[in-house]
Amino acid sequence: MKKEIKFRSDVLASDIEAVGNIVKSTGFFNEEEIQIAMELVGERVEKGEKSGYEFIFAETDGKVVGYTCYGRIACTKHSYDMYWIATHHDYQGLGIGKMLIDETEKAIKEQGGNGIYVETSSKEQYHPTRAFYIKMNYIQKALFEDFYDKNDGKVVYVKFLN
Repeated sequence: MKKEIKFRSDVLASDIEAVGNIVKSTGFFNEEEIQIAMELVGERVEKGEKSGYEFIFAETDGKVVGYTCYGRIACTKHSYDMYWIATHHDYQGLGIGKMLIDETEKAIKEQGGNGIYVETSSKEQYHPTRAFYIKMNYIQKALFEDFYDKNDGKVVYVKFLN
């Protein structure tokens, strides 16, 4: 039975813990990265739009099961970073990531955005993540070798919303 997914962009204090649970469940992120993901939500709760961070949350049965965090890149007119996209481990493989990308791209376009930049690790563990971005029509534009650590480069993708 397919669950109904709803999306929202308003950010609640309870989303801080929800994001922590989502990011932790993936098994991809270390404790420092989990804390950063939660801090970005907290900054949005505290500062509102002035934080520079926008969110889209995917919910089913009243539970947050995935999210994106994005924002306009300072000193650009229409370029955006997608800082985070994650789906809770228990809900992966259901198309929620694709739906989140679609919702995020729609929101960025409505805000006057055109270019979306996203980065991820070059480690083998992130092969499915890189394949996902390619499937979503993002184009690899750069590889910075040994960026995060020895043998862990940063891969940068871009998509233009023409």
